[in-house]
Amino acid sequence: MMQPDSILIGLDGGGTSCRAALVRGDGSGRIEMTGGPANVSDFAGAMTRVRDLVLRLAAAAGIDSDELGGAAVHAGFAGVMDDMIAARVAAELPFARVTVTDDQPTMIAGALGARDGAVAAIGTGSFVGRQSGGAIHVLGGWGFALGDQASGAWLGRSLLSAALLAGDGIAPGSALTNAISTRLGGAPGMVAFALSSAPNDYAALAPEVVAAATEGDAVAARLMGEGAAYIESALAALGFSAGDTLCLAGGLGPAYGQWLSAGTAAGIAAPQGTALDGALALAARAAEGAPA
Repeated sequence: MMQPDSILIGLDGGGTSCRAALVRGDGSGRIEMTGGPANVSDFAGAMTRVRDLVLRLAAAAGIDSDELGGAAVHAGFAGVMDDMIAARVAAELPFARVTVTDDQPTMIAGALGARDGAVAAIGTGSFVGRQSGGAIHVLGGWGFALGDQASGAWLGRSLLSAALLAGDGIAPGSALTNAISTRLGGAPGMVAFALSSAPNDYAALAPEVVAAATEGDAVAARLMGEGAAYIESALAALGFSAGDTLCLAGGLGPAYGQWLSAGTAAGIAAPQGTALDGALALAARAAEGAPA
């Protein structure tokens, strides 16, 4: 068990910002701050911004450098793809006890709290993870070019592909495929859109797919069904059983609830906390020698 006078620090960093939280071992006096982007693809810049954030956090908490160095820390940063990158990040941070992962385990730990269960995080990208006995395992999250099935970007691209197939007379179309084709200027316009678009541009089309599927559009319903089938397959690969706790996270996660099987949907529960909460929880587990 953590000592009451010990310090826990959680760091949750992505391409937009980095958030930090500090609490004492007794859970009192939580302090939070936000800094600049912390995706480690910009390693030097991210580390400079994170160190500045940590020093400002310590100053706000009235902690000197010696006490800060003894804190138990977990950092979850976007772009930490392997143990080598994690070790580089740890070496740049002013702590003796620090664990580093990407930002997926922190989201899982935050959403589930101490519960066993799974998380399907579906936003512009996607991943599916499971927590069991404090240990976390993650599938997916490989990015738009090779993965991110069921994600907003995947839904948007799949919609344009379906519209092109319908235009070629190869597959049935629908009101939604007709509408998107007309709006973008037919096949030439859709191809031009694809040549200039990033994942977030495709993801901007996803709410239309979700809304149309709910209203009975056949193509939209098929795409939501395919996305749900991927989520179910990933859950099965992680050992998920019907009725286990499942948090549907991210901007699109909850939209898949009605498309999952009854057994899977029976376990749907609201997330208990944020990725920053998860980073603090993983810092505590590491300090206590528990798996993460």
